Amino acid sequence: MKICTIQELLSARVIVGEERLGDHVYSACGSDMMSDVLAYVKDQAVLLTGLVNPQVIRTAEMMDMICIVFVRSKEPTPEMIRLAEESGLVLLATDKRLYEACGILYSNGLVGNKVKRAAL
Repeated sequence: MKICTIQELLSARVIVGEERLGDHVYSACGSDMMSDVLAYVKDQAVLLTGLVNPQVIRTAEMMDMICIVFVRSKEPTPEMIRLAEESGLVLLATDKRLYEACGILYSNGLVGNKVKRAAL
């Protein structure tokens, strides 16, 4: 799914990275726990989160993500915006809640990553 489609579906505003709105993402992850993102995300995922601190940007960089959507009208700090610009990340913001935003993207074809269960 193109990032511009995500922006449209979530009625999101572009904070930074407008030049990359035509790029594709292939899966999504919704989490406020960056440890879960580090454990389960791959394949150029878009991250949906309500967490607003520089670790979100650093985590996205480590996982080769290209887009972060801040939910619940959360706004990244100026430091986060600077880090995102340096990393070439797209930052979007929506007033939708995390559950709703994830549901909208999922129902429009953006899948999540498969989670492997540990053997019992």
